[in-house]
Amino acid sequence: MEIVELVECWTLLADEQELVAGKRGATRLGFALLLKFYGRHGRFPRGRAELPDDVVAFVARQVGVLPSELGLYEWSGRTVEFHRSQVRRHLGFRECSVEDADKLASWLAAEVCEVERQHDRVREQLLVRCRAERIEPPTIGRVDRVVRSALRQAEVAVTCRIAARLPASTAARLEALVSGVGDEGDEDESVLALVKSDPGNVSLESMLTEIKKLRAVRAIGLPSGLFSDVAPKVLAGWRSRAAVESPSHLLDHPVELRLTLLAALLHAREREVTDILVDLLISTVHRINASADKRVTKELVNAFKKVTGKENILFAIAEAALDASDDPVRSVVFPAVTGGEQTLRELVHEYKTKGPVYRRTVQTTLKASYTNHYRRGLIELLDVLEFRSSNAMHRPVLDALELVARHKDGRVTFYPAGEHVPDHKGVLGDWADLVRRTDSRGRTKVVRSAIVGHRPRMSLRRPRVVTQPALLTNGSSGL
Repeated sequence: MEIVELVECWTLLADEQELVAGKRGATRLGFALLLKFYGRHGRFPRGRAELPDDVVAFVARQVGVLPSELGLYEWSGRTVEFHRSQVRRHLGFRECSVEDADKLASWLAAEVCEVERQHDRVREQLLVRCRAERIEPPTIGRVDRVVRSALRQAEVAVTCRIAARLPASTAARLEALVSGVGDEGDEDESVLALVKSDPGNVSLESMLTEIKKLRAVRAIGLPSGLFSDVAPKVLAGWRSRAAVESPSHLLDHPVELRLTLLAALLHAREREVTDILVDLLISTVHRINASADKRVTKELVNAFKKVTGKENILFAIAEAALDASDDPVRSVVFPAVTGGEQTLRELVHEYKTKGPVYRRTVQTTLKASYTNHYRRGLIELLDVLEFRSSNAMHRPVLDALELVARHKDGRVTFYPAGEHVPDHKGVLGDWADLVRRTDSRGRTKVVRSAIVGHRPRMSLRRPRVVTQPALLTNGSSGL
C-alpha cells in the first residue's frame, strides 16, 4: 500500500487517539485497527488475514506498540465484542436488527430490484445503503438472504402489475400457449415452439415462416405500453428465461409470473422477427439480383459469338480508316471486313435486335424469377410490415407499395384504368419497357407485377413501435 494511502486512511485522529489512550499492548493495537478498518469499510475485519502487514506496522507506530503484539489479540469473545460496541457508538453506527433488515429489503425491492436483477449489483447497493443509514452490514449469509428477499418482492410486485394490465382475452391466449387448452388441442404448444425457433437460411420458405411467426405473435394481442415502465435489462432477463423454459416449467410458476414471462418473450420476439424479416427482404432481393446475373452469363457468352471475329473486324476497320483517311468510307471500310458490307449489316442488326444485352437479359430473367417464385413471399410482407420514410423524395415509392398492397389479390395483368401509378426511379429509364406496355389502341398500361423500387432509405414500423432505420433494397425487382 502506498504511503499516501496509509496516511490518508489509517492515521488516527485526535478523538480517536483519546479513545485508544486507555488501552494497553495488544488490546490497544487491535482496538485501533478495528476503529480505522470500520471507518473505512463500514464493517469489522473478520480476522488478522484482512489486515495487511504495512497497515499493521503503520498503526502500531502511532499507538507505540510492536506489530507482533497483534498476534495476542483475541478476535472472538467478550473483549472484542466490547471493543466493537465502543467503535459503533463512536462512529454513530448500530447493529442491523430484524426491523432494519426488513426495511432494507423493502427499499431494495422498490428502488433497486425493479431495474437491477443481478445479485452482486443489488448487494453493492445494499452495502451503500447500510453505510448511508449508519447500519453495520449483517453477516454475508444474512446479506444474501436480504438480497434474495428483495429480488423476490420486486418480482412479485412487477409481475402482478404487468399481469393486471393484460386483458382477460389476452391472458387466456397466453395461458393456452403452455396449457394446451385450445380449439386444436396441442396445436398451441407448437405455436410457442414456432415463436421460439430461429430463422433458417435466406429463402422464400424462411420468409413465409417468419411471416407466420410474426402473425402468431400479434394474434395474442399484447396491449401497447405493457412494459413501458420496465427496465430493458429486466425485460431481456424475462425474455431469456421464458425462451429456455419448457411449457411444463412455465406452468409451475405463479400465474402472474407465467403471464409476464410469456408476454415478455412475445414482446421481444415481435421486434426480433420484424428485424429478421427486414434482413430477409434485403437478402432476398440481393439473391434475386445475383441469381439473375449468374443465370445470364452463359447466354451472354453465346450471344457475343453469333457474329464471329468481332474484335478482328473492328481492328481491321480502324487500321484501314487510318491508312486511307481521305478516301470514301465504302472503298476503305467494306474491303477491310471479311464478308464486306453484309457482315457489317449483321453486326448492326444484332445490336439493334439485342440492344445492351446484359441489361436486358438480366432484367427479364430477374422479373421472371420474382414473378414466378418470390412474389408470394414479398407480397405477404406488405401485410405484416409498414414502410415509412421521413424523406419526401421517397413518397412515390411508398405510394407504389400502397398500390401493390391494394391489388395484391388481383388476377389481372395490368392495373385498371384510372389507377394512379406513381413515377420513381424504379419504373423509369432502363426499366420503363418492362413496366409499361402499349396496347393495340395506343393506350399505355402498367404491368401489375412490375412496380419496382430503387433503394430508398426508410424505416420499418411495427404496430405502435418504430424500428431502427433499415434499408429497403429493391434495385431491380419490385412488388
